[in-house]
Amino acid sequence: MSTAEHAWPSLDVHQSRSHEPTPYEMKLARTLEEVFTQDGHELADVVAGLNARQVRTPDGQPWTEETFTAEMHRLGA
Repeated sequence: MSTAEHAWPSLDVHQSRSHEPTPYEMKLARTLEEVFTQDGHELADVVAGLNARQVRTPDGQPWTEETFTAEMHRLGA
């Protein structure tokens, strides 16, 4: 069967989310893109980048590696 004849599964980029992103989630996503581009991909870089940009945890605290990991797990990332 050629590739043209094969029905490849498709992925809707939003199929795994259960709700529209909140303003907090949108701000966090935009800031993470900036951090990844400018500061790096290591966990310590990400935490430092978020804190340097004054983007806080949902309860208003500075990020730690533990709180960032827990939040990504909560968000399903």
